[in-house]
Amino acid sequence: MPLQDERLGKQKLEKPKPLSSSLRFEILSLFPAYFEGPFSVSMLKRAQEKALIEIVLVDIRDFAEGRHKKVDDRPYGGGPGMVMMAPPIVRAIRSVKREDSHVIYLSPQGRRLDASYCQKLADHSHIVLLCGHYEGIDARCLKEVDEQISIGDYVLTSGCPAAAVFVDAVARFRPGVLGHEEAALQDSFQGGRLEPPAYTRPEEFEGERVPQVLKEGNHREIEKWRQSLSRYVGDSHESKSSH
Repeated sequence: MPLQDERLGKQKLEKPKPLSSSLRFEILSLFPAYFEGPFSVSMLKRAQEKALIEIVLVDIRDFAEGRHKKVDDRPYGGGPGMVMMAPPIVRAIRSVKREDSHVIYLSPQGRRLDASYCQKLADHSHIVLLCGHYEGIDARCLKEVDEQISIGDYVLTSGCPAAAVFVDAVARFRPGVLGHEEAALQDSFQGGRLEPPAYTRPEEFEGERVPQVLKEGNHREIEKWRQSLSRYVGDSHESKSSH
């Protein structure tokens, strides 16, 4: 099913569980057009066409009142920037919420997203993502939210980039999205390790050759070689930060 716009209406990972229906992502934001690029190409496009996932875009501004559709205002107590108002956000959430919904606010205050949690989240059938803008949302909206999730310790211009990352990271754990059931379990961060170096043709490039062990066809030796060069996530981060 193609992308829809609602305005027109150390980790241990398990094998993916059989899931009977597609996973529906409902993304609430002020800029639905932001998502037209990342969700309309490559694997996520094919996953939608195969009805493995469904992505619906909801414009929060459509739930604002008045001629100007105002969605933000100055914060009580003073301070820089604007805060998104509670009424349009709450109305937007309630318009899409159903019994099986899991509502997530993408926020720096939330739980850090990692690979093992992405796999657990992929078991849901309906995920509602609330994207903040400006200086965040009125705290009174949080009564409609099941949890807050952060994709990292840095600041973005809005929650839209975070939503794109979230959908990509979670959708890949749905059976069929990557084309092979085991593919998501063999990537970096699975088992707390990073993938080893990879090579393809040509065999020689600018004086560097593909390691001999990869060309000999001994799968046991190849696996030993890969394991020897696969580093734990924490070790890798520490190594990079020391340079």
